Formats: sequence, C-alpha cells, structure tokens
Amino acid sequence: MSEQTNTSSPPSQARAKPSDILAIGSMVFALFLGAGNLIFPPFIGQASGSGLLAAVAGFLLTGVGLPLLGLVACARLKGGGLRSFTRDLPAWMSLATGLALYLSIGPLFALPRTAVVSWEMTLADSFSGMSQGPALYSALFFAATLGLALFPGKLIDTIGRIITPILAVALGIIFLGVLFIPQGSAWGHEPTIDGNLFFWGVLQGYQTMDALGALIFGVVIIAALQERGLDSPQQITRHTVQAGMIAALALAVVYIALAWLGATSHSVAPDASNGADILSSYVEKMFGQSGVILLGVAMTLACLTTAVGLVSACASYFNELMPRLGYKGWASLCALASGVVATGGLDQLLKITLPALMALYPFVVGLVLLALIRPRLKSPVITSLMSLVPVLIVGIIDGLSVGGVDWARTLADNLLSAMPLHDAGFDWVIPGLAGFALSLVLCGRKTDA
Repeated sequence: MSEQTNTSSPPSQARAKPSDILAIGSMVFALFLGAGNLIFPPFIGQASGSGLLAAVAGFLLTGVGLPLLGLVACARLKGGGLRSFTRDLPAWMSLATGLALYLSIGPLFALPRTAVVSWEMTLADSFSGMSQGPALYSALFFAATLGLALFPGKLIDTIGRIITPILAVALGIIFLGVLFIPQGSAWGHEPTIDGNLFFWGVLQGYQTMDALGALIFGVVIIAALQERGLDSPQQITRHTVQAGMIAALALAVVYIALAWLGATSHSVAPDASNGADILSSYVEKMFGQSGVILLGVAMTLACLTTAVGLVSACASYFNELMPRLGYKGWASLCALASGVVATGGLDQLLKITLPALMALYPFVVGLVLLALIRPRLKSPVITSLMSLVPVLIVGIIDGLSVGGVDWARTLADNLLSAMPLHDAGFDWVIPGLAGFALSLVLCGRKTDA
C-alpha cells in the first residue's frame, strides 16, 4: 500500500533542485539570445548618443519585458502552446495565427537569419570570393541544428549545461574588454535618430522577435521540464516563471553591456551602418584577430542555440497539425526550407521581415495581455475579438505600408496618421483599447459566485 502511495505522490523535491532550475534558465537565455539580440544593442548605443538611457529603457521593455511576460502567460495557461493563447478565437483565425507565427519565426524569416548573420559575422570576409560559400555554410549550420533538434528532451543538457557556459565565457571576455579597455567616451555625442528615443528603442526591441519566440519557446521549456520528471502543473508553472526570470536578468545584462559598447564606439566605427559592423570593429580593435575569432564563436553559438529551439518548436507545432510526417520529418523539412531561404541573403530577409513584424507584433502583444487577464473576463471570446481585430487590421495596414504597397501607404497616410502615437509606431494601441473597453461595456464585469 505504501508503494502505491509513493508511486502516485507528487514529484520529489530532488527533481526541482536549484541547479536544475539554473540549467533551465540558462537554456531559455541561450534560446532567446540570437543574432539580432547581439546586433541591435550596439547600434542603439551608438545612435542614441546622449539619449542612451531612454533608448535602452525602451529596448529593454520589448526586448526583455515582453518575452518574460509571454513566458509568464505560457506558465499560467498551464499548456503553454499557441492554441491556449488563441482558444477564444474562431478556428480559422486560430489556425491562421499559428501558421503566420510559426512560418515567420521559423523557415521564412527568423531561422534563415540565424545562419545568414552567423556566416556574415564569421567567415564571409575570409571566403568573399567563394560564390557557394553561403549555401555551403547554411547546409552545415542547419545540419548541426537538426542534429541537436532531433532530441528535444536533451535541450537542457546540450544547451543549458554545455553551450550556454561557452557562450557566457565568450561574451564575458568581450564585456570585460569594454569595461576596462573602452575605445572612447559614451557621452558628448548627439543622437543620430530623430524623434522620441524611448519609443524608438521600443521598436528596435521588436526586431529581436523575442516576444514572438516566447509563445513558441514556452512549449520547448515545458517539454524539457516534463522530460526531467516535473509533470505537476504547479511545478511546471513555478519553474517556467523562475527560468524566465533568470533568462530575463541575463538578457538585460547582455543588452546593457552591448549598448555601452556601442555608446563608446564612435571613434572605432564612426561610419558603421549596423550593429554588426560596430561589434566586429570594436572587438577587433580591442583584441585583434583573436578577438574576431572570439566574436565568431559567440555569434555562432548564439545563432545555433536559437535555431535549435526554433526548429524544435516549429516541428512540434506542425506535427500536431499533420502528424503523418512525424516530429523528425517536420524538423528535417524545417531545417531544409530554412537553408534554402537563407541563400537569398540578409538584405532580402530584412526587407521582408520588417513588414511582417509590423503586422504580427501588435497582435501577439494583445494575445499575451489578454491571456494574463482572461480569468477576469466575463466573455473572453467577445473581448478577444473586439480587442484583437482592430489591432490586426491596423498592423496589417502598417506592415503593407512599410512593404511598399501603394493602397496601404495611402490609407496609412490619410487615416492612421491621425491616430495618437502613430509617429512612434503605436497607432494600434488606441483602436485595441477602444475595442477592449467597448467589450467590457457590452458584456459587463465578471462577478464571483
């Protein structure tokens, strides 16, 4: 009888050791720390000049705050999957949201970017005359990614305990150099960006795509926890939040250090057009060729860990929709498609990515916020539709306008330009809040029994 009681008892405390939670937090940190995360903060630091603090604060809000909020929402939903976020939407809308999100952060945009940025920050200069270099590198990169993603239950061991420490050491050496061997002064420089620097920093945080990734990585984290024997909903919720907070703190430290690097880079990279140029020039100035190698290791590991998480999450999602191909089949197809798209180059990817982000990000932010307050809503279905549909419409118009579609640009100029916060990129906020408020008026408040 006692044996049966032990068998059905909650997971033992040994399964929730601090070292395990730290390893999971390290895995989450590494999954989020991709190519864009290392490139955008240096550019923010250099471009913001005397407005550094405001720009960095805005970047941290969307680059750290929103992803953490997404992980908390995943934990509170106790399933973490995108379907939990979209369960109050019509079936077709839920499916369209899932396809748009996973294709965007998967083989169409984010996944190919990991390989392209890794190539351009490591071997592109050395093999500039080799026309097949990018394609060959992408093939090798996604072969390694697939090898790790085929065993999702081992993500904590391979990333949290092995790859992340190597990445942390490489970044730590670079940051110590910035601290003790600064290449210039951070103050006395005028911003090169017009407008409100805080809101500009917020929009730069969009480009990390981490708020989108949070909805995806939540599934990976929960699967890894379950693989470790943490099958209690209470344990999964608590440890997901704990891991998210560890990752958020580590990301904030990295972003602040990289922004400081950019702020002191004016004499090293005065004509840099992006954060990658600033970062590579700064590190080479500090450490010479060995620094370039060190940076290459950091960039490759950062891109690889993100790619592994994305392939694993995308394969899990599509395997749910169409299980005939199986997880391994979808993972292989996702890696193959990403490798093909990556051959188009970074410039083409960025041109397509920005419009997609303008359309998707506001909608995803709305999903996360509604998920957090869902227990307090009397009619989650009505509130979700009335809040999210206006946000989606405005986001699509903004995205198509940025993409150069004439009718969307005309509509944005003539209609959306009158919206509050339009110049800051937040013209979707007022329509969303108006729909939310109207839904509460129509449905009333939820009352306790």
